[in-house]
Amino acid sequence: MAEELGFERSSIREVGRLLGALVASRPNGKLAEIGTGTGVGAAWVVSGMASGASFVTVEVDDDRAAVCARLFADSPNVRVLHGDWHKVLPPEAPFDVLFFDGGGWKRSPPAQMRAESERALELIAPGGVVALDNLTPEHLWPADGPRWPDALREFWLGNDALVATEVLTTPDSSAIVAVKR
Repeated sequence: MAEELGFERSSIREVGRLLGALVASRPNGKLAEIGTGTGVGAAWVVSGMASGASFVTVEVDDDRAAVCARLFADSPNVRVLHGDWHKVLPPEAPFDVLFFDGGGWKRSPPAQMRAESERALELIAPGGVVALDNLTPEHLWPADGPRWPDALREFWLGNDALVATEVLTTPDSSAIVAVKR
């Protein structure tokens, strides 16, 4: 489906395995994803889910949301929502695991990135986990690039409300995993 829709930002296998492990730790958890894309990350979440868990994923793009809704139509504990996550997710919260993936927020100016991160953090239950992927590890930053901590890492790794770490998923990609205190 990603190829058919020209979507090039699907979750890589290493992130998928991380997602599967995180959701497996919550057998009766409320799980969510912001940014379904073409359903690759969602499929990894579903692969790790126990039968007592529920999963909601949100996609703003009409075509991708429709395709993914059909993909998971036979999974009663999976819902694909179409729309802006700011409007469709809050009634579902709080979540035990959130894959905070889509929306381009990671490339936003620092103040907007922090605001988006704070809104996402409000959706997490105490003890809940947030995963962020597609980050460039610090050792690959250009010499004239921003100094650590950048705004994203400062928020997620330096926030007293979280216990967090950054892990390499490949030699040139990393993810942050954070647990809300």
